[in-house]
Amino acid sequence: MNPAALSTLIAAGESLTLEFKASFDKTAVESLVAFANAQGGTVLVGVTDAGAISGVTLGKETLNEWLGQIKSATSPALIPDITADTEQGKTVVVIRMSEFPVKPVNTRGRYFKRIASSNQQLTTGEIADLYLQSLQLSWDAHQAGTHTLDALSLPKIKRFISQVNDNGRFALESADFAALEKLNYIVNGHPTWAAMLLFAKEPIRHHVHIGRFKTPSMIIDDRQFTDTLFEVVEQSMKFIISYVSVAFEFDGSIQRKERFGYPLPALREALLNAVIHRNYTDGSDIQIKIFDDQITIYSPGLLYGGLSLAELSSDNYKSRLRNKLIAEAFYLTGNIEKYGSGFIRIRKALRDYPELSFGAKEISGGIEVTFAQKQPESQPESQPESQPESQPESDLSLEAKVLHLIEKTPMGKRELSTALGQKGVSGQLNKVIRSLVASGLIEATVQDKPNSRLQRYRLTK
Repeated sequence: MNPAALSTLIAAGESLTLEFKASFDKTAVESLVAFANAQGGTVLVGVTDAGAISGVTLGKETLNEWLGQIKSATSPALIPDITADTEQGKTVVVIRMSEFPVKPVNTRGRYFKRIASSNQQLTTGEIADLYLQSLQLSWDAHQAGTHTLDALSLPKIKRFISQVNDNGRFALESADFAALEKLNYIVNGHPTWAAMLLFAKEPIRHHVHIGRFKTPSMIIDDRQFTDTLFEVVEQSMKFIISYVSVAFEFDGSIQRKERFGYPLPALREALLNAVIHRNYTDGSDIQIKIFDDQITIYSPGLLYGGLSLAELSSDNYKSRLRNKLIAEAFYLTGNIEKYGSGFIRIRKALRDYPELSFGAKEISGGIEVTFAQKQPESQPESQPESQPESQPESDLSLEAKVLHLIEKTPMGKRELSTALGQKGVSGQLNKVIRSLVASGLIEATVQDKPNSRLQRYRLTK
């Protein structure tokens, strides 16, 4: 690397694909593993975190020794490109690592991914996802345990086949199990997980939980839908529509026109995205919350295949499918137009709704999208869109976070404070817990000893 290129690289600072190390150690190997599990990257040894050139001292065999350490500490063994360059009269070692074709790569049994300019360990689910991606497989294409074809509903299969033929994207001659075999929903005479999620007589436990909220702690209506995927989408949309306001407009013609408070095609696309792309190995529910001025849709499972939120915000992102057969089913029936177009269609539908904002974020191991009424200019910027003026924003947002955290498992105050990123149990957290207990939304697990060290909090029935 020529001096000008190296200087430019250092001046850019640490990033998703660049790491600085003052010396070569195990954390440098962790960075190479993280790069190998993503789109590749470069480690510069002899540069401090602040970007200052500290340099390193090399012997005749130092680079070969480093290469041997990298190979022996990684599995599959990594062999990066290593060169030594001079910058400001000091030696800087450039270690380039390309994306590895077989993932995931680990170092001494630990797996890493790159987040911004730091390395984070992969979860068990992320490790499994990377493995399936490298084999170009998806979880839903695997045989569904010991389930037999008797577990599938023939009427649901016939309805699916009829919709596929009517839509014209594929032609299926038979109207039974043979058609599912042709589409790989049946393998070795057994249903796949996709077939169970789409056509089972007794649906697998994966809920869509919808609530109508006045505040994050006040629910005025609540539904839980457990059904096969085509059916649960329709049931959920009916409930959402029942709480979306509608106005009537007249444009001079005889017929009046309805204008819903939210574009229904956009809401449906967001719901379809949640159902199709969620992580079905995670037992959490899809959660939909309808407030006076916003609707949120949460789907378990982080973005898949290295897709980023920044890419989703553009109109040319590449689709990466966690559940290939489920996505195929919704495509063949015409429920989705093409892979990777959901967010584009949502933004297109929102063009006629300038009063609405739309956003997505990764939170609590999943993706949450929000449709919200924009804040009027006369309203102070510090006032959140979905809360009454009488309650501070911090309490409301903290209440929502606490409820979400203990929905899966009871947690104590210290566990909650750690999960919330707090250094210790704050007075605000104590206040919110007391408020939630008083409102009957949560309860203590050790009720006769309020200050017990074993005290945990759980949602009430």
